[in-house]
Amino acid sequence: MLKDIEAVIFDLDGTLIDSMWVWQSIDREYLGKREIAVPKELNKELEGMSFEEVAAYFKEKFGLEDSVEEIVAEWNRMAWDKYEHEVKLKQGVRDFLKYLKSNDIKTGIATSNSRGLAQLVLKANNIDKYIDKIVTSTDVSKGKPEPDVYLLAAKELNKKPCKCLVFEDVLNGMIAGKRANMRVCAVYDKASHATMEQKKEVADYVIDDMTQIAY
Repeated sequence: MLKDIEAVIFDLDGTLIDSMWVWQSIDREYLGKREIAVPKELNKELEGMSFEEVAAYFKEKFGLEDSVEEIVAEWNRMAWDKYEHEVKLKQGVRDFLKYLKSNDIKTGIATSNSRGLAQLVLKANNIDKYIDKIVTSTDVSKGKPEPDVYLLAAKELNKKPCKCLVFEDVLNGMIAGKRANMRVCAVYDKASHATMEQKKEVADYVIDDMTQIAY
């Protein structure tokens, strides 16, 4: 998997960290306060969207009075404590990051989450020292499944896309990685289990967790 690879770019939520439960909880709480039921297919519809894109989607779909900025700010407040104290790394992540660092393989994060929450959870889990660059979907014009965020991450790491390996848990992220001309490894996450067969068709590699990576 790592042959001829000069940089590894990770999605964050559901890939490096076990955090999808946080957002499902926030969706229920946020909509519940407004007496709105959570649509059954909501998670699937939101896959790959940036924070702001999701907020704009919520505003339009549910007829919310708050601005996109106000929605994002409330979500950040709701998630902050959980990301600092409750969200943990997925299995094998720390050892894999240590290996990449010791072998001079650059590391980046390309996330649809906010930069503040990304920085917070990396520091809380003491892996910020292993990450060279963080890029978010707000840094580009189009979120996943468009390749923009992965192409920007490669540029920030000063590496050719064909020399980059992407780790993703959701289908739209994998499509984005492939469109960026990168190799893609699918990481299992129970929140996106329903699309596992489609992910197997798109990804170059499939793992349950990072303990299965040979290095």
